[in-house]
Amino acid sequence: MDNAEAKKVLEAALLCAREPLSIHSLKKLYVETDDQGNPLGAGVGADTIKELLEELRLDWQGRGIEVVSLSSGWRFQSRPEMKMYLDRLNPEKPQKYSRATLETLAIIAYRQPVTRGDIEEIRGVAVNSQTIKMLEDRGWVDTVGYRDVLGRPALLGTTKQFLDDLGLESLSQLPPLQQISDTQNENPLEVLEARLTENFEKAAHEAQAAEEEKEATPDEAPSVIDDPAPDNVEPLAETNNEQA
Repeated sequence: MDNAEAKKVLEAALLCAREPLSIHSLKKLYVETDDQGNPLGAGVGADTIKELLEELRLDWQGRGIEVVSLSSGWRFQSRPEMKMYLDRLNPEKPQKYSRATLETLAIIAYRQPVTRGDIEEIRGVAVNSQTIKMLEDRGWVDTVGYRDVLGRPALLGTTKQFLDDLGLESLSQLPPLQQISDTQNENPLEVLEARLTENFEKAAHEAQAAEEEKEATPDEAPSVIDDPAPDNVEPLAETNNEQA
């Protein structure tokens, strides 16, 4: 298969996929097998696939949709400037999140891993257990370990789904806290919430639409961001989630 044909296959797979596809998954497109399922050749290598993805990104410049690289893989998505038009097809407003929810999610994203007690200390008020549960149900937050202190409280961190729904590859792409703190005459958390709210609401809207299309199958556990844990953290058992 030449590169032109390989790019067509890649384009079709990304357009038809419901979720981001990792390089590891995309390599499977090009591996032919015999009747017993044994591979007949090496297929297309990861470096070639990355080059083809970059070519696709250029091919779709100036169009209404774009090829993007996210935490868990690659996908096609509508460009931000198309949102006002697409919203006309579905005028229902996406779910809005309370200040407490956004504050809690922001603290987890920027201070992770954190315990519920850490969040309460930072916010100065008790954290409703339903707030944490809602973030976990959305697939944005998960338990990443346990602090090695009395009671071994659970440590919370954000997931790859959280990054995917925000259109990010890594936590480093979040607005820097210093940049937010430099904003004059505004509460830093309010500025952070304003910057993230639109993405959170868009993510909730897209997640709801995706759930309606899915068959009634058990949800898979979200993949957790591989951030280094502090010395006093006992990590959970490793999971065998292979990513590109």
